[in-house]
Amino acid sequence: MCIPMALLFIFVMAAPECTSLPTKSDSIRNNIHNILNIAQITLVHIKKLKNKAPPQIEVSTPPINGLTSISLYLEHLDNELQSPFTDLLIQIQADVSSLDRRVRSLALMMDCPIQDKPSVEPREPLFPDSEHYVTLAKVQHYLENLPSNKDKLKVC
Repeated sequence: MCIPMALLFIFVMAAPECTSLPTKSDSIRNNIHNILNIAQITLVHIKKLKNKAPPQIEVSTPPINGLTSISLYLEHLDNELQSPFTDLLIQIQADVSSLDRRVRSLALMMDCPIQDKPSVEPREPLFPDSEHYVTLAKVQHYLENLPSNKDKLKVC
């Protein structure tokens, strides 16, 4: 009789810790961890594509200043990756779109100002293959810098 009562006592005492909702700081930390994981997965996808791509392309990307600027640039990259001309970039575009949603969610959780996504009309690029490689280089460059700027994911 003592053992079942002792087990019941342990379960009742441990239950609040196991079933409690995460705090806001826990959610922020988890979101940042998920954002960095998605960035790393996207980089792996890009490297797989780059094996089929031309040599290294030099690009510049805007600095990583905070959630608002990160979201704006990810939205820009997401729009550039949307193309009816190639299926090659579908996974990268899905990754960037998912990353943008995570950053927007984190920004809203931290009460950062986030602009609504504008609707974008698909355009026909003059040199689609070249443009896609440049966009991939931009995404890669930006996401490679994200882990070293993860402190910027904590500010607007």
